[in-house]
Amino acid sequence: MNTINTNQLLMQLRAAAAQAQMPAAQPVEPAGQESGANFSSLLTQSIGKVNEMQQSAASMSRAFEMGDSGASLPEVMIARSKAGLAFEGMVQVRNKMIDAYQEIMRMQV
Repeated sequence: MNTINTNQLLMQLRAAAAQAQMPAAQPVEPAGQESGANFSSLLTQSIGKVNEMQQSAASMSRAFEMGDSGASLPEVMIARSKAGLAFEGMVQVRNKMIDAYQEIMRMQV
């Protein structure tokens, strides 16, 4: 049975905390390029990552259910939790985008 390396997990958490505290670098756009294309690609990539997380969690769950010795319960539970949180975040982004669209459509020109 695999065990979770606590030192590696702690290092990952510290790296994520340090990255969250650093100011985000603003991308420099070439002249004439619209920021809509960047937002579109960013949104597409985010949806793809959420899908990958869900697929990975599902395959880990399947492996654990089949009795694969390489899949431990804590790893499966962590992967499922990460996938669930990522999906909930995407739903919130979608809801905010719909609200913004509806607000724009209500504006009088």
